[in-house]
This record gives sequence, C-alpha cells and structure tokens, in this order.
Amino acid sequence: MSDILVDTARRILTHEGREIPCLIGKGGTIPADAKREGDGATPLGRWPIRTILLRPDRVTLPPQNLPWRWLHPDDGWCDAPEDPAYNRPVRHPYPRSAERLWREDGAYDVIVTLAHNDSPPVPGAGSAIFLHCTAERDFTEGCVAIGRSDLLDILKTLAPGDAVDIR
Repeated sequence: MSDILVDTARRILTHEGREIPCLIGKGGTIPADAKREGDGATPLGRWPIRTILLRPDRVTLPPQNLPWRWLHPDDGWCDAPEDPAYNRPVRHPYPRSAERLWREDGAYDVIVTLAHNDSPPVPGAGSAIFLHCTAERDFTEGCVAIGRSDLLDILKTLAPGDAVDIR
C-alpha cells in the first residue's frame, strides 16, 4: 500500500516520506457524514483512489498502475443532487448542474477521482471530491490540491487499493 496522508491542520500531504504543501476546501474540514453539496469543506476519511483523468494537451505521461483516461473538452461531473447522475461523470452540454472538467486554470490537468460518496451516491452528500492540481487560488471547493509536477510524481508510485487519507 502506498497511501497518501493529508494533514489538514498543517496543510501537508505526505507520500512515501515526502511532505508536500497542499490546499483544502475554503470551508475547512468536516466529518464525512456531515458533508453537504456546496459547503466548500473537505471531507475527513480514507478515500480509495478510483481513476485518473488527464488533460492530453497538457500531460503526456499516463500512470502505469491505475485505471486512467484522457479528458475531453465536453467532460463534466454532475453536482445536481436531484439528478440520477449525481456525483458521476457526464458530457456537456448537460441539462442540470455539472462542473466542467476541461478548465483553463490548470486545476484539472490531472484529476485523481476518490471514492467519496460514490457507492451509491447519496443525493446532496457532496460530489467531485478529487485530488487535483493547484491553480490560481489558495483553497479548493472541497478537494485536496497539490502542484502538478508533485502529483505526476506521486502517480508513478500508486497502485490499485491505494487511498487518500484526509485527517
């Protein structure tokens, strides 16, 4: 196992002994069972890694050990609690609220999708909790973010069964 530990009090992500500054949600942290859509909080817990999404015009090295796919300009992630596709990938244009994954700020050049609220999703209990790249802000909307080069380095060592442990 090669879990990633996120110390939210120190804003440090640790992986294989390496400490990396990270960003968390603008709403701070929250117990997973209290997480709500749009609260801006990062849910505490151990979240298995599901898949990796990569923007092909900005990243050329896919991970070797984890399921992954290239992002497309119409990729989105549904954040509408009343929608059957809630907390699932969708394609734009989408008839309900869905975040766009193809972003110009670089935040989603690399996305590690996590198992928060996904089996099955509970409407309104939070969506799109990812480990992704830092961008132009000092916080996320509930995710964990680190520098792109650090994230790409970590991807090389991850394997199925690994998780992000947010404490």
